[in-house]
Amino acid sequence: MSLNSSHKQSGAGLIEVLVTVLILATSLLAMGALQNRSLQFNHSAYLRSQANILAYDIMDRMRINRDRIDSYDGYDFGDDAPAGNSLAATDVQEWLDRLERTLPGGEGAIDCDANQLCTISLRWVDEDAAPDEAGEDAQLVTFTYSSRI
Repeated sequence: MSLNSSHKQSGAGLIEVLVTVLILATSLLAMGALQNRSLQFNHSAYLRSQANILAYDIMDRMRINRDRIDSYDGYDFGDDAPAGNSLAATDVQEWLDRLERTLPGGEGAIDCDANQLCTISLRWVDEDAAPDEAGEDAQLVTFTYSSRI
């Protein structure tokens, strides 16, 4: 009788090992996918941090040169860097250079009103962002910062 009951159990241990390996492999693949998404979100957060730093940088430069605030106003996305050797032109040129080097496809805009409320807008392409409704892989991200000078 013991010979017959052991015959019914042959191969059961092998199936248990196979199921365990399958569960382990699935778990490792899921952990790898989770790590990949984590890196993508981390890079997007890094780009947003850099945009914040760049917005504060130009705003601080504008505060230093407060008397010539009108020289900073009116710069829009895609405009060429202003020509000239004035402090404002140099500030905007350096800021745009840093913007292009730091953010992929980075562009900036500066707008100031009569009450010296200035708005700094930055935009860049974030390829790690989730696809938009149109199914595009790359997202055009915009960061806006406003402050009174």
